[in-house]
Amino acid sequence: MLNPYVPRPIDRPATVPLDPAADLSVLDEAKIFAAPDDPADWPAWRDALTRWRAEARERVGYDGARYGVERTDGFVLTLTWLWDELLYDHATGRFDVDGYLAAAERDFGGVDGVVLWHAYPNEGIDERDQFAFFDVPELPSVVAAFQAAGVRVFVSYYPWETRPRHASQSRPHMSSDGLLVDLVERLGADGVFLDSSKEGSTRIRAALDALRPGLSMEGESRLPLARVHDHTMSWAQWFADTPVPGVLRATWFERRHVLHHTRRWHHSHLEELQSAWLNGSGILVWEAVFGVWVGWSARDRTLLRSMRRVQREYRAWLQSEDWTPLADHPGGGAAVYASRWVHDGVALWTVVNRSDAPYDGPWLVTDAAAGAFTELTSGVALDVSKDDDGRTVIGGQLPAGGVAAVLAAAVAAGDAVVDADREFPRRPATRVGPARAEAAAVVPGMERVDGGRYDLVVRYRIRETGLYDEAPYVDEWKPLPPRLHADGTAHRRAELTPFGIGRTEVTNDEFAAFLAATGYRPLRPERFLAHWANGAPPAGRGGEPVTYVDLADARAYAAWAGLRLPTEDEWQVAGEAGLLERGAPTVWNLTESEHTDGRTRFVILKGGSHWVPTGSDWYFDGGERAPSFAAKYLLMGAGLDRSPSVGFRCAVGLPGVTT
Repeated sequence: MLNPYVPRPIDRPATVPLDPAADLSVLDEAKIFAAPDDPADWPAWRDALTRWRAEARERVGYDGARYGVERTDGFVLTLTWLWDELLYDHATGRFDVDGYLAAAERDFGGVDGVVLWHAYPNEGIDERDQFAFFDVPELPSVVAAFQAAGVRVFVSYYPWETRPRHASQSRPHMSSDGLLVDLVERLGADGVFLDSSKEGSTRIRAALDALRPGLSMEGESRLPLARVHDHTMSWAQWFADTPVPGVLRATWFERRHVLHHTRRWHHSHLEELQSAWLNGSGILVWEAVFGVWVGWSARDRTLLRSMRRVQREYRAWLQSEDWTPLADHPGGGAAVYASRWVHDGVALWTVVNRSDAPYDGPWLVTDAAAGAFTELTSGVALDVSKDDDGRTVIGGQLPAGGVAAVLAAAVAAGDAVVDADREFPRRPATRVGPARAEAAAVVPGMERVDGGRYDLVVRYRIRETGLYDEAPYVDEWKPLPPRLHADGTAHRRAELTPFGIGRTEVTNDEFAAFLAATGYRPLRPERFLAHWANGAPPAGRGGEPVTYVDLADARAYAAWAGLRLPTEDEWQVAGEAGLLERGAPTVWNLTESEHTDGRTRFVILKGGSHWVPTGSDWYFDGGERAPSFAAKYLLMGAGLDRSPSVGFRCAVGLPGVTT
């Protein structure tokens, strides 16, 4: 059984044969080329890499013409939940692109692109497919606002979903690939981010090219060599490096190809940052992972921020053909390593300290001649001297895990400050909601439940979301089935005061009475009571649970009735006591369990539904469920929370002695 805390064999770097006669095609599928421990082997290692590159390009008939058409400046991308509270204000129902970008500038020195993550883990709550979760009227203007700020926008796409449902009635003959290209065109997006797929189909590539030049595709993990020519970027999840830093295979093959390093469940991103820095490549920032906060430490945020000047102003160097990895090492066992890049005859070195201890000494010993040398990130003072052989020795102070950039020219020095705090910035999800509603006695249609202490066993499916604010996989390498979608158990001690809870869900007829009495209109009207016709429930369905309502709609009804929603604990206690009846069709019940960690809002659903998604373990849970089962439902905007599979019942606090 694999140890989830160490890289899998597929993640580990590939050993480079140093025999000049070795068959180097064994390296074609590597993620990273491992570096030898002994500096004496580095020249032969670099020679082997150079030979491999030439031979590999010939094997695949490589043509890099696309890199002259597509932008290759996307060093830092963020993978962003479309309803991230930095981007979307749930209180006003409006997007705030300026606010999102201001936070990105403050935290990371800005970003070059955003990937909008839109459906998983909510997809499967009903029959909607992935494209339905991009049905947001103002989304084209959101994309345009990012682009006006120089930030490219990519849409996420799940190739594993092969049967489009949402659009099939209006466009029954359009494939998933066709719907994807149609989405890119409608939104004006800059390309596609492919989930769980190493490469995009040739059909998608051809269709994007026909749509307009410059659209990008980015696959996940190890991009095949044969597709480097039409994928200018790739998503480098869980790439393991050697202690002496190695070389990214795809970036060595094509200098302009940008990989985006990420280990989404890790609390430290130092290894990804250092590898990207030495390879002139990129980073994927992913702080809110499927409803779980996995934020970056102050050290990692400020370290990336210190890199941004070089990425923005010296891209020509970082993508130069004249790249020497493990260049100009000072020797003496120093854990300081550098890549040398030369553009227009001027050298630039990206430097890292791989040690856990601060370093003060030589970084580089080089034959490069220059009138001056400048450190471009933090502006640390450089010590420049000559050794006995007349070579230039450049050094200074580097903190533990620190990075630097040295330019062989006199320019303005950097001024970035890197924070030493590497602690994980914990951010518990807190409960939000309206004030409690109280009644003097049990309301008709309700059951009384005594207060007291209840020790609850809550069951759920982990699905990478956890249940509340716990990260399900901390500092683990890629989680795999069966652990990936495993069943979880939580033990909760609930201290409840007496309450009443509705025996049944609120019905269509009851909700219609609320509308007639109040004239209620939701903040966002999309999908509100979508199954009704002419403002009334369908004939013969007045007694069914009302659906196509969101949490705000349910709260508005409850407040009008002098009630509230039950908490998830109250719902479970009542359900396990046999006090709850289920309407037909069965629907998930909203509970008064809204939580936020400042980035993601979610609510706990109880009871299960008649709808059972099929075809993938990635879909939301379906089917009728025992009272102990809980499902985490991420809150969305633009009415997308409203579903035919979700309704609600009411509750109220009661007087009495808690036993």
